[in-house]
Amino acid sequence: MTDRVVFYSQLDTPEPWRAALHAALPDLEFAMADAVTDPAGVRYALVWNPPRGFFARFPDLRMIVSLGAGVDALVTRDDLPPGVAITRLQDPLMSRMMASYVLFATLRLARDIPAFEAAQRQARWHFIEPRPLSRIRVGIMGLGELGLFAARECARLGFAVSGWSRSPKSEPGITCHAGMDSLPAFLGGCDIVVCMLPKTPQTIGLLNAERLAMLPHGAGFINVARGDIVDQDALVEALRSRRIGQAMLDVFTPEPLPADHPLWRLDNVLITPHVASVALPDSAAPQIAENIRRLRAGLPVNDPVDVARGY
Repeated sequence: MTDRVVFYSQLDTPEPWRAALHAALPDLEFAMADAVTDPAGVRYALVWNPPRGFFARFPDLRMIVSLGAGVDALVTRDDLPPGVAITRLQDPLMSRMMASYVLFATLRLARDIPAFEAAQRQARWHFIEPRPLSRIRVGIMGLGELGLFAARECARLGFAVSGWSRSPKSEPGITCHAGMDSLPAFLGGCDIVVCMLPKTPQTIGLLNAERLAMLPHGAGFINVARGDIVDQDALVEALRSRRIGQAMLDVFTPEPLPADHPLWRLDNVLITPHVASVALPDSAAPQIAENIRRLRAGLPVNDPVDVARGY
């Protein structure tokens, strides 16, 4: 019986995935979820936020692949089929894409670009003495694959980079902090903080009003992780009072961000619509194909998700 992969996403275009998977594994049949009438042989699911009960349609399922690096929307479901492997995409091009966004956002704040944008709108010549990047302290919250890549790129440009994670990490050129006890000192030493944490039960609401207040007055805030990690009401108040001087936000709760949300109207916020990093079919398909080969050979998948940990 032919192996089949079923595709479901309301955001991603399927045809590039179909072509990339065919190039990587020509004998794999690709099917859109809505077009499947006979579920036999559907052993793999490539999905982003499928509806409740989706997986029950496919009793032969052996692997679920998240179309994004974040898997929080999957691991918090109560309808996951038992014994089915769940994997995330560890696409190196996703890391580069994320790092490019983080670098852009960090440099935008470090080089005072929002002030120059405001001055331009007023036709006003406004000189600000550039600061050496070595004097600007950038903190990366979350030192997983994406976070470490971004931290290394910031350090390569000359920023003074520190990182925070729940468990100890070590990385040359980056001052690493670990554990909740170290969080106040970490936040207090950031001129710009970048949230890159996974969404787990332990990180939801982690950046509340108390912890946002630990940042130096006027600090910059960048969020490319998940909106739920931050208390958005507290963030709005910190931005209104200029305790947080500028923010660049790519993720929100909910998404899309409602048109009447106060974040839209703040002049010290730049909003982007969850575009910091996306999976690229040509570079991600070989990883998916390799895991399919491993399952066919009776081997465990690479990059499995630990549902209990949430990532």
